Amino acid sequence: MMSPCSFDLQSNTMKVNEDAIWKQLNNQGKKKLKGAWLRSIYQTSLSNELRLVIAEKLGLLGKEGWENIKDLIRKYGAKPELIKATGLCHQPEAKEFLLNLLENENELNINVIEALACWGGVIEENVIERILKEPSEAMRLAGLELLQYKAHQLADHTLLKLTKDLLQDFRDSIIIKTIKILQRRQGVDICNLLGEIVEHGSKETSYYATMALGSIEAIPSQIVLTKLKKELPEGYRLDLVRKQLKNQYRFPQSSNK
Repeated sequence: MMSPCSFDLQSNTMKVNEDAIWKQLNNQGKKKLKGAWLRSIYQTSLSNELRLVIAEKLGLLGKEGWENIKDLIRKYGAKPELIKATGLCHQPEAKEFLLNLLENENELNINVIEALACWGGVIEENVIERILKEPSEAMRLAGLELLQYKAHQLADHTLLKLTKDLLQDFRDSIIIKTIKILQRRQGVDICNLLGEIVEHGSKETSYYATMALGSIEAIPSQIVLTKLKKELPEGYRLDLVRKQLKNQYRFPQSSNK
């Protein structure tokens, strides 16, 4: 059994090693780091913060970084920081590796989903739907990040099917991120749904829905804003709607009265 004294010595040695690594990393300045060197200093015994920094620097090296990340995954397994680095390197083989992880794991892994964010366009619709049905905030936000890259491939009715429940979420962060995806569309159903949030959502989500309707600048959004102007009581929400109507330069001002 290790004595308290020997444990302290080991901890001090680890701290000295970490200090030396931090010093080397900080002294590099703008000089490009070598992937092989970063791979050589990575150890699972290092602090989470230092492992993450090393992994991120590997990810930013692109193809060179991916070759070294692969070696580390073979040696240590798919650690969270190595998964993140895999996403950062933007290599086709890295994408396939992450997709295989996503398909072959019984439970959804938030680290894999976040690493796949920029490749959302190649994720199957049913996989994104499964992610968005997860109750956790982090999982839903990660799923919306994927949907952001997938949305242009989807019809309005499909997009609404995927997001309608999210607009009923009790967390504003999820509703707001959903609104930012929907505001790229001009469909009647989407504009009507945004109008409902303006009227019945929280103060913050109402603000983002109003801004979204204003940014759409199409006949359906104009109709919804005009309807809200007539139906909302005096106050903050009505003031925002009036401002957005005044900014609708594509439409004659007389139609806003």
